[in-house]
Amino acid sequence: MSRGNFSNKLGFIMAAAGSAVGLGNIWKFPYEVGIGGGAAFLLMYLAFCFILCFPVMVAEISIGRKTQRNAVGAFRALGFAKWSIIGKMGVASGVLILSFYNVVAGWAFGYFIEMLFGNFDISNHFGEYIGLEGTHAIKVVGYTIIFMISTSMIVSKGISGGIEKAARTLMPLLVIIIVSLILYSLTLPNAMKGIEFYLVPDFSKINFEVVYTALSHAFFSLSLGMGALITYGSYVSKQDNILSSAALITLADVGIAFIAGLMIFPFVFSQNIDPQEGPGLVFVALPKVFASLGAFWGQAIGSLFFLLLSFAALTSTVSLLEVPVSYVVDEHKMNRTKAVWLTSLVIFIIGIPSLLSQGASNFFTSFIWYGGADKAKDFLTLVEDIGINTFLPLGGLLTSIFTAYVWKTKNLSEEIAQGNSKYNGSLLMKLIDTAIVYICPVVLSGLFILIVLSKFFGIHIV
Repeated sequence: MSRGNFSNKLGFIMAAAGSAVGLGNIWKFPYEVGIGGGAAFLLMYLAFCFILCFPVMVAEISIGRKTQRNAVGAFRALGFAKWSIIGKMGVASGVLILSFYNVVAGWAFGYFIEMLFGNFDISNHFGEYIGLEGTHAIKVVGYTIIFMISTSMIVSKGISGGIEKAARTLMPLLVIIIVSLILYSLTLPNAMKGIEFYLVPDFSKINFEVVYTALSHAFFSLSLGMGALITYGSYVSKQDNILSSAALITLADVGIAFIAGLMIFPFVFSQNIDPQEGPGLVFVALPKVFASLGAFWGQAIGSLFFLLLSFAALTSTVSLLEVPVSYVVDEHKMNRTKAVWLTSLVIFIIGIPSLLSQGASNFFTSFIWYGGADKAKDFLTLVEDIGINTFLPLGGLLTSIFTAYVWKTKNLSEEIAQGNSKYNGSLLMKLIDTAIVYICPVVLSGLFILIVLSKFFGIHIV
């Protein structure tokens, strides 16, 4: 059964960058920067992306290209079936993340429609909107279904004809829209206060919560630990340079996140909005900004922004769906189209509790108590904490341990050298080997333990 391939290196980079760039960069990253104190969080995020995430990314792509298999089958193809637990955990995290990610993507698409028709008042009813009250229920459920179907249609068309083609179109549009909004936002009153908050660090803001949130977001935004890059790597040509591809993917992701902050914080400070608004920063605060611009410009810029957010979401939901689909196609020899629609249906069903957990169902809204928590967590938060804050750092940790001590860095170097003849014996090889063997396992294991203790048990050691 033909698995398909990316048509060229650019196609892979665009698709992988599209996987990395998503709601995480434009919705999640800005509000985490706001809560984390601005530039202090930004610096921690950048450090994790390049010191910890880049070596893990190189390892994941190499494992995928070496085996030409999905996230689970790759470890079996290397002869280490027991380690396929990493791939299984990656598939599980991809399913969990997509199950709630699709819900948030539906909110974003719905806001695009609302802004298009000038309904800025939706921000005052965000709780009712996500709580599925009244007529909002039909709308939000409909938007969520539309988004899941759109994702499925792209993935069903395969690698070059679906995923790559969509990324080639959506990624340039993302950049054009963001840059246009940055240029406009910088003309607003107090815009420079937003830039100062974003770029001038206050190191007193750095605490352990900022550290682990930055780490989790780095892994989430780069699609690491969920099998996406092992899967995408399996469609890459042996002649492609893995290092340059990984570098460009990392730079694209970090770059989009960075300019998203340049876009949002001038908007926020121009209206004297608290940057610590949290998850509602985009959905509650920004529509008020757009409303202040008047009917025409408010509708134009507001709808453009949420169209951008919808595009960003789509580039990520496509890669999230490809992980379990590739597993089903490879391991169960199922036709791709059938695998896509069956997997999508299962994920949508799994996401129903998240859809209901923002007020529509008391059971799912107050679903679970964490140790030391002052209130119950909703189902969507639980899925996010398991899928993003737990599985992704753990997946990165186990991948680095597997690469360093089971598969061995010698084999990693041989795979990288196939597309980069100067790699063996180079300074870069020594740096990546050091990171994979020593830095990633030690730092990630310590941080993972501290994250679990702090997040789920309320035990704060540092």
